[in-house]
Amino acid sequence: MNYLAHSFLTYSDEQIVGQFLEDFIPNRDRYSYPEKMQQGITLHREIDTFTDAHPELHEARKIFSPMVRLYSGAFVDVALDYFLANSMSKKELKIHAEKVYQALRRNEDFLPEKLLKMVDAMEKDNWLFNYREDWGIKYSMQNVLNKAKYLDKSLGVFEVFLSNKPQLQRHFDAFFPDLVAHVKEVNSGF
Repeated sequence: MNYLAHSFLTYSDEQIVGQFLEDFIPNRDRYSYPEKMQQGITLHREIDTFTDAHPELHEARKIFSPMVRLYSGAFVDVALDYFLANSMSKKELKIHAEKVYQALRRNEDFLPEKLLKMVDAMEKDNWLFNYREDWGIKYSMQNVLNKAKYLDKSLGVFEVFLSNKPQLQRHFDAFFPDLVAHVKEVNSGF
């Protein structure tokens, strides 16, 4: 879901790989990866925990929760990638996206098959760069809907995003610097 934020909040290529691995491996396997990938797994968990507890995002989830209830956090995560992508210049975002794809490709031997397939699609359609576009976020939100077991696939979640963009932007602006500081502190402990 929020692949851009997770990859952005890293300090090495191996941490990028760990950030992606977290959603695709069983917990018991996390210590079978190289140390810096384990750091990425830890950062991913720290980001999720911090995000789930932050008051700004608690408020942001209220925008989506009447329509999608418990899935509101997933849609806020996708929205955050939109605002992060748009906080960067096109050149910066393009460089970051290429860095992520290259890091994942150089470490393909560590990636489970399901993650490899996703990386193929992600790179082919340049998800990370296209998060800056409304259509890119619409596509991502539809992916969340398609994966959600208990949601109607035709819900107007993207329309809710569009009509609440200014409010979601304010939540992002108040939240993201706190997250960056938290991740920096966690990383300094490695």
